[in-house]
Amino acid sequence: MDKTAVLDVFRNSGALLEGHFILSSGLHSSQYLQCARVLQNPVLANQLCVALVAALPDALKRKISLVISPAMGGVVVGYEMARVLGCHAIFTERVDGRFVLRRGFEIPPGTEVLMMEDVVTTGLSSRECIECITTAGGHVAAAACLVDRSNGSADLGVTLYALIRLQVEAYAKDEIPASLAAIPAIKPGSRGLKA
Repeated sequence: MDKTAVLDVFRNSGALLEGHFILSSGLHSSQYLQCARVLQNPVLANQLCVALVAALPDALKRKISLVISPAMGGVVVGYEMARVLGCHAIFTERVDGRFVLRRGFEIPPGTEVLMMEDVVTTGLSSRECIECITTAGGHVAAAACLVDRSNGSADLGVTLYALIRLQVEAYAKDEIPASLAAIPAIKPGSRGLKA
């Protein structure tokens, strides 16, 4: 799938939103990609993940034995990536502001992990998830996402593979353009604002 085809899937699913959004990072943006709107359709979720897996290097695909995603946004896409890769999927959850493994999830020491996200903007959640994985004994072989909103600038400490890369402007609270500030802001993400 090329970039246009992927964006068409998002647009046709009502997942490419325009307005004034407060991202989970606390930054403000005029566009928001609500991956859950796409991932609610198992056929589309499969198509996107099959395309992303096809873009991964063969050596990496052979190495990965576990996919781990941060809850909430990464749970469905992590599961679907694991299904396409033929391995297990688990997820991390926030407890007292930090990602942890719960529900009896464990990572055998040295396990080669793909950290999977739906959307990467600043990379904060991804880095926090990676820290949880390494603390638990896993080795993050790479990270992947459906959409890299940083257009390749987010540094996760590992290679990030993305189905598409976009440059979407995001602004700190004190740098919001007047045209965006005139629109009421909504918080569509799954995580509360950082203080």
